[in-house]
Amino acid sequence: MKILVPVKRVVDYNVKIRVKPDQTGVDLANVKMSMNPFCEIAVEEAVRLQEAGTATEIIVVSVGPTQAQETIRTALAMGADRGILVKTDDDLEPLGIAKVLKAVVEAESPDLVILGKQAIDGDNNQTGQMLSALLGWSQGTFASELGLDGDKVNVTREIDGGLQSVKLSMPAIITTDLRLNEPRYASLPNIMKAKKKPIDEKELAEYGVDAAPRLEIVKVAEPAEREAGVKVETVGELVDKLKNEAGVL
Repeated sequence: MKILVPVKRVVDYNVKIRVKPDQTGVDLANVKMSMNPFCEIAVEEAVRLQEAGTATEIIVVSVGPTQAQETIRTALAMGADRGILVKTDDDLEPLGIAKVLKAVVEAESPDLVILGKQAIDGDNNQTGQMLSALLGWSQGTFASELGLDGDKVNVTREIDGGLQSVKLSMPAIITTDLRLNEPRYASLPNIMKAKKKPIDEKELAEYGVDAAPRLEIVKVAEPAEREAGVKVETVGELVDKLKNEAGVL
């Protein structure tokens, strides 16, 4: 069984985000970048399936600048077999990414596509669902548990009311939630081995997809600073402030 795992290069989750002075976007100059945490979970799940003898090959794909090679190398150090980098300096929207991934899927013919439910930069939570629609494949989103049963995939999904269990026919799209697993740290020997694993570089134009943006960013701004709290002496004073100042009653 072949598994395709899309990964994204994002600002490291420990970094405090800075907005550009002209408010056109986030300042990425001299900022630490890393693999999207949900993508790490997807890679880990694919590697576990391979270690269990279920998966035979894991292919990692990233759509982004040349520096995204580092993200792919991280996935290769975790246990993936090879990588594909679709190079573009444009910041593609989820639909554009889904179209590129559809072309990669058609070229590679995987049985499963496992990807993070969302990226921590855009928080769109759309790419997996759009890819499923474009391919006409089954989808199991927000997966907190995954198991294979022949040509079926059993997925436990996290939903607002609790958990939902679904059985999908392969090929299928799975998007990972936080509680699916705990990603491993790549060991030094595996990091060294990852340097010799192949990464196939492609240009976005080679896939012939329409990745033109459908949205326009008007302005990016810092959230308003939180005001200091005040102490009140009585319940009546609290109710008065909530009603007349906060406007929540």
